[in-house]
Amino acid sequence: MSGRKHEAALGALEAHLDYHFKDRALLAEALTHASALAGAAKAQRSYERLEFLGDRVLGLIVAEQLCRQFPGEGESGLAPRLNALVNRAACARAARRAELGPALRLSPSEAEQGGRDKEQILADACEAVIAALYLDGGFEPARRFVLHFWADAFEAVERLPRDAKTVLQEWAAARKRTLTYELMQRTGPEHAPRFAVEARVEGFAPSRGEGRSKREAERAAAAAFLAEVGADG
Repeated sequence: MSGRKHEAALGALEAHLDYHFKDRALLAEALTHASALAGAAKAQRSYERLEFLGDRVLGLIVAEQLCRQFPGEGESGLAPRLNALVNRAACARAARRAELGPALRLSPSEAEQGGRDKEQILADACEAVIAALYLDGGFEPARRFVLHFWADAFEAVERLPRDAKTVLQEWAAARKRTLTYELMQRTGPEHAPRFAVEARVEGFAPSRGEGRSKREAERAAAAAFLAEVGADG
């Protein structure tokens, strides 16, 4: 995409988001994939640094909203919902609703390979845009973005059961699909471990969840899967 076309795409995106950046370079960086920087000056950066920040801002916004939405819930009820809302698939869905794809800056080969609709690229760019909004305008613009483009996802977690594993087991059995959980990662010290688990249903993309125990991580992964397929038990 030429410089002029990219500027036009950024302007169209600002109009769609109903937010005009004081520093548009932040938005441009948030939408620049590493593939577009081959041979570019070192001063130019891809969205990776902003993605790192945006992931944390997104988590805070979602956690805050869940505490407002479910004032009577404890951590056991909030954590699975958080994992259902803060993951690659959820970010990619929000990116599509926000129409980030047309404004992405990609290499010609990446664009030809469908990069503007790749889940990983869209998810990463979505987190980077959240960071750009946060740095440019503070917490409120970032919060408005998340609450708007995650609105249906917040509605969906209203229907998530407390025991998502049971519901997912019934859902998979009704469709004669094999359900398994796979431990992907264990981090942290012995006294405070963190587990990452994937829920895998035959014929579907896996969903990831995290928790302080394997069982908690499995519940979070099941909740994330149910949110992704729109199942409520």
